[in-house]
Formats: sequence, C-alpha cells, structure tokens
Amino acid sequence: MKRSDNKLVYIVDDDPDDRQIILDAFLENKYQGDYAFIETGDQLLEDLRDPDKLFPSLIMLDLNLPGIIGLLVLQEIRREKQYSHIPIIILTTSSLHMDRKLAYEYGTNCFLRKPNSFQYLVSLMDAIIRLWLIDNDL
Repeated sequence: MKRSDNKLVYIVDDDPDDRQIILDAFLENKYQGDYAFIETGDQLLEDLRDPDKLFPSLIMLDLNLPGIIGLLVLQEIRREKQYSHIPIIILTTSSLHMDRKLAYEYGTNCFLRKPNSFQYLVSLMDAIIRLWLIDNDL
C-alpha cells in the first residue's frame, strides 16, 4: 500500500444507504478527506493488501458483512503489523455484549452502535474526526 498526503477513510458496510449516511455525517462536519466505499470484508482485505491502493487513515467497519464478517476481518487486520497503526472503528447495529467484548479483544479502537438520528451520527463523526484524523500522524 502507498501512503497518501490526504487522509483516506474506508467506509465498510454492505448497506449502500448506511454508507451514504456515514459519508454525509463526515461531510456535515466539513472534514476534507478522501473516502472509499467498501461492501464486504473480503474486499477490505484485498484492498489493504493491494500495493497500488492507498493506506487508509481510518476504517469505519460494520460487523454484519456478507462473506467474512466484521469481527473476523478485524482479527485478520490486527494480525498484520503493517496495519496496526490504522484506527478501526466498529459502527454496527449489534447490541450484543459478546460482539463488543470480542471487538475489543480483537483490537478495535472503538465500538459504537449506529444511532437512530442523523444529528447524533454527525456528533459521533465529529468526535471520530477529532480523535483519529485531525493532527494524528501515527
């Protein structure tokens, strides 16, 4: 993978509406980064391993994905040292305690439930931008 001067956010979710809403929440915060939509865990792993793709600065990862589920993708990414610096935020509809527990055991930086209101999602994206994207030179 290549490094990018502009911060790249991977939005990994199989639901096109959810991907768009997450993007809209980032844009509502006027975050000037690049964004890539990814629909499956398999595609995420392929993109990370592709030497022609840019390194993401952040991965927003849903758990309920077709093919390789989000928890297994997270575990696979964290096994590879070259990706250990990439913050991974789980953004999911799951309210299962075991999903949260495993996500942290497997190395997520944060586990969040998808909010019911767009304004709350905008607030979450603001916090994520501030914590992991602005002035973060990991």
